[in-house]
This record gives sequence, structure tokens and C-alpha cells, in this order.
Amino acid sequence: MLKNLIKRGQKKPSKPDTDGFGNVSGGNRQSESVSSSNVVVNQSNQGAVGAAASAASGPNNLGPGGAAGAVIEPLPMFRDVSVSERQHLFVRKCQVCCVQFDFSDTLKMVKEKEIKRLNLVELVDYVQSGSGKIAESNQEEMVRMISVNVFRCLPPSSHEHTGSENVEADEEEPYLDPSWSHLQLVYELLLRYVVSSDTDAKVAKRFINHSFVLKLLDMFDSEDPREREYLKTILHRIYGKFMVHRPFIRKAINNIFYRFIYETQRHNGIGELLEILGSIINGFALPLKEEHKLFLMRALIPLHKPKSIAMYHQQLSYCIIQFVEKDSKLADTVITGLLKYWPITNCQKETLFLGELEEVLEATQATEFQRCMVPLFRQIARCLNSPHFQTAERALFLWNNEHIVSLIAQNRNVILPLVFEALENNIQSHWNQAVHGLTVNVRKMFQEMDAKLFEDCQKQYAEKRAHVDEAAKQRELTWQKLDAAAGPHQIR
Repeated sequence: MLKNLIKRGQKKPSKPDTDGFGNVSGGNRQSESVSSSNVVVNQSNQGAVGAAASAASGPNNLGPGGAAGAVIEPLPMFRDVSVSERQHLFVRKCQVCCVQFDFSDTLKMVKEKEIKRLNLVELVDYVQSGSGKIAESNQEEMVRMISVNVFRCLPPSSHEHTGSENVEADEEEPYLDPSWSHLQLVYELLLRYVVSSDTDAKVAKRFINHSFVLKLLDMFDSEDPREREYLKTILHRIYGKFMVHRPFIRKAINNIFYRFIYETQRHNGIGELLEILGSIINGFALPLKEEHKLFLMRALIPLHKPKSIAMYHQQLSYCIIQFVEKDSKLADTVITGLLKYWPITNCQKETLFLGELEEVLEATQATEFQRCMVPLFRQIARCLNSPHFQTAERALFLWNNEHIVSLIAQNRNVILPLVFEALENNIQSHWNQAVHGLTVNVRKMFQEMDAKLFEDCQKQYAEKRAHVDEAAKQRELTWQKLDAAAGPHQIR
């Protein structure tokens, strides 16, 4: 009798696990080949497992399951029990899946891990197939199980081990969570639950609440790219299904960005969060709400500041362009913001900025362009003379864009004097032949655009060079006079 009580106590739920991509069908085939008889697996050497199981509470928990001799027994498959028993079996499977394991040792508790995995596969298949509507109390039990498995302390980031802060993403092998075989299935279960047509948002929002969403967002800092990909998909589906959560999700993501920009400048999931926002921004109604414009100015534009921008710049640029395409009047705000955070010594980052700038200018109308063209082309002129050939080359590529060239042509009287000296300096002294060739083409384009204006700029440049040369000669003469005056009294 004591042994039976211990068995029953072990069924107590503790922490949830969700599923993942791809491997579900393969796992299901394995589950069909495993006997569902009442085999008992001894778990007496895993005190932590029993303790984890006893940590969660559920409707069928009968007591602590961490005592020596605790067991996990395989449960029948859903297809092997009557329809009336499936809801109860669903709860029992959730409780078994609350048990946690140590995956750092692949040879430890192998049978028990496989039992849990097969139960997770069964739960995923049950929810995905729509075999039967899940009772409200069972939905709560399932979300609790998911929470126990997913919401955990993440391991220290790689930079905390090595002390390195600016490691290129391509130079470092991605971290792969050893418990992914279970975590993937837990995430897949959550995803299938959220997207299921049988899931009533009015009921599910009691379990998929603000607290759940915040903890889900915390997991975006995981170093495992597979986990972040699942989180991205799930959060996006939650945003789509639970309209009541939308303002809260946007605000919570804002807070993550603020903490990243102004405090830590370290977060693994910024790119994935921006991908979600790109889709959200795409669905914004016009005219844009003031809340959304403030988000652009206070969060998205300052995201250009961190050194690690290369890791998420593609997604950030997409979000920025979405705003400009929806409301062209925001182009001036965006360009001014880019100039504010323009890098001074980081040529790689500067090249990224130039690429984004081209996309913004392509969606910019003449009125907004005129507001910011003077500071903009002063910065472009500095880029033209960059000793880093990729930066200079990327700046010259702006003249390959027909829309940008048309904007420049309309305002050539202002723009050509700003960039003429930079073009001449490149032709005379830039070390890179590709940059030299592109500069000649741009110079020729301006000459054909307005010959008289070009000649005026040429004269002004010649006069300026003459003054510079004269000043240089005067300095040289002054130094010669000082040297002669010092003559025999020079310090030895």
C-alpha cells in the first residue's frame, strides 16, 4: 500500500515543458512502438526529480513525490482509452511532464526522460489533431506544466565566462540547450494550443495572462537560436489571437529595448523582437497613433546607438522603413535621428547606416528631403573622404539610386557646393581605385546636370585651394624665420 501511495504521489505536477519544430511526427511513431503497459521505472536515485514534481500543485496531487523509491510509470496512449477517460489521462500526462531532469549527463535517467518525451509527443498530437475540446481546468493544468518547463533561469551568457564584450556573432558557435529534446516539444505544445481553433481566447486569457507574457519575453534572452525562433512565432501568434494583450505586449517590448539601450547593451533576442514588431508595424492603421510615433522616436531610433547593432540591424532597418512608407512625413525625423547617432570611428557601423539611409531616402518626398538635406550631405561628404574604402564606396552608391538622384537634381544648388570639395579630394588623393572611379562618375553626373553651377563650384574650390596653399607657404616662411633666429642658440 505504501508503494502505491508513493506512485500516486509522483503524479503530482511540477513544471511544464513545451514542444518544438519538426520532430513531432518522428516522436509520435516512436511512441506507437512503445508498450503502454503498466511498467514502473525506479526513480529512487533522482531526488531532485521528485522534488520538482512535488513543487507544482494540481487537482490529482496526493502528496510529495520526492521520497526514495519514487517512480514514473508510462501512461496509456490516448487512442487506447475511451473518449470519456481522455480528459483525465490528459491531466496525468501533464503531471508526468512536470518532472524535471538533468540533461548535463546524457546517461542519467534515460528511461524516465524518454517516458516524459513520449508523453509530450502525445500531448502535442492530441492538441494538434483536435481530438477533443480540452476542459478549462485541463487547459490551466497544461499551461502550468508549460510554465514549469519553460520559465527557468537561463545559463550565464558566453561573455560572462570569457569576459569578452565585442565578439562577432559569426566567430562564436551558438549555444545549444542540452534539454532541447524536451523544450522543443513543450514550445510546440504551447504553439499548437495558441493557434488551435478550439482554443477560446476569452477562456485562455485567464492562463495566458500578463504574467505569462512577461515571463515569455524574459526567455528571449536565451542564447539558443532555436528557442528564440519558437518564442518569436509563439509571441506573434499570442499578439494576433489575444487582442486584449496587444498594448501590454508593445509596452513590455519597449521596456526591454530601453533596458538594452540605456543599461545593459546586452540581449540575445533583440533581432527576434524586432521581427515581431516589423509585422505589427505593417498592420498599423493610418493615420498613425501618437503612441506609435513615440515608439519610433524613443525606442527604434535610439537602437542605432549600441555597438552590437550589426546583430539586429536588418530587422531594425525593416521596422524603420515601415514607418516611413506608412507616413512619409516621418522621413525627416528618421534621418535626423540617424545623424544624431552616426558613428565616428566605427566604419562597419557607418556602412550599415549608409545602407539604411538609402532605403529611407527612397521613401522620402521632396518636402521632407529639403528639411534635412544640409546636415545630411555634410555627413555624406565626410563619408566620401573616408579612408575605409567600403564606407566611401557605399556613400558613392547613393548616386546609383534614381529617386535619390532626382531629389539631388532638384536641390543641386544646395547639395553640389556641400560635396564638391570631397569629390575633388577623392579624385586627387584617394588610395582606392574603385572609389576613384566611382567619384569620377558622380562628378561627371553633376557636370552634366548643371554645367554653370559646376563651373562656379570649381572656381570656388580653386580659390579656396589657392588660399590654403598661400597660408601653408606663409606658415613655412614663419618657421624658417624662427629657425634662423634661433640659429647658434639652438638647444643641444
